[in-house]
Amino acid sequence: MGYLDNSSITVDAILTKRGRELLARNDGSFRITQFALGDDEIDYTLFNENHPNGSQFSGEAIENMPLIEAIPDEENIMRHKLITLPRGTSKLPIVTANVRAIVLSLGSSTVINPSTLNFNGLANLAEPSGYSATIADRRLLTAFQGTGTQSTESTTINPYSRTAVSETVIGSGFQLTAINSISLFGTNTKLLTSLTIEGRDSGARVTIPVEINKQVVKSQSFSGETGISLR
Repeated sequence: MGYLDNSSITVDAILTKRGRELLARNDGSFRITQFALGDDEIDYTLFNENHPNGSQFSGEAIENMPLIEAIPDEENIMRHKLITLPRGTSKLPIVTANVRAIVLSLGSSTVINPSTLNFNGLANLAEPSGYSATIADRRLLTAFQGTGTQSTESTTINPYSRTAVSETVIGSGFQLTAINSISLFGTNTKLLTSLTIEGRDSGARVTIPVEINKQVVKSQSFSGETGISLR
C-alpha cells in the first residue's frame, strides 16, 4: 500500500500473489486483520532546524520527497515500520534468536526460538502476543509452522512452483523443515532465502539468512535438532 500523491489523500493498495489466491477462493479466507505503516522513503537528515524561512519550513524538503508506489516485495518495501512504545522509553526493543544463520540439509529440521531484549524493561523476554515469522521463499520448505500458544501453521498446499512466494506464520517459536528434493537446485549446490521474525508487541524484527544445501553438511544431533549445521 502507498500514498501516490502527497498533496491529496490517495491510497493505492495492491495484493500479493498469496492475497490474490485467497481472494479468488471466494470462501471468506481473504480477511485483512492487521496493517502496518512505514517510512522507508523518508530521509530525516533533510530536516533543517535552521531553515532561512523559519522553523515552519524545517520539514519542507522531507514533505516534497517522492513517495514509493506499492509493490508486493517485502525485501524492498516496509523495511522500516513505525512502532508505538511507552513514553519515556530509552532503549529500543531488539528481537534475537537462538541462531545467527540457518543451514539445512535436504529434509532436515530446526526450531527457532526468538526472544526480545529491552522489552518492558527486561533483558530477555518472550513477547506475550508471540512473533510473526516470514519465509521469503516458501518453496524451500516442506513444513513451516509456529509453535506454542496462538501458533499458526502454513496454509500453502503446493509450494513447488516457478515463482518464489513468501509466507507468514505466528507463534512463540518456529519449526522449519527443508525440502527433500533436488528439483529446484538445477546446477546450484545450495539455495538461499531469509527468515524475518517480528515481535507482535514490540514491532522489533530480525532477519536470519537461510541456506538449503544439496548435499548433507553434517550428520549430528543436539538439542532435538538433527542433520543441520548452525553457525
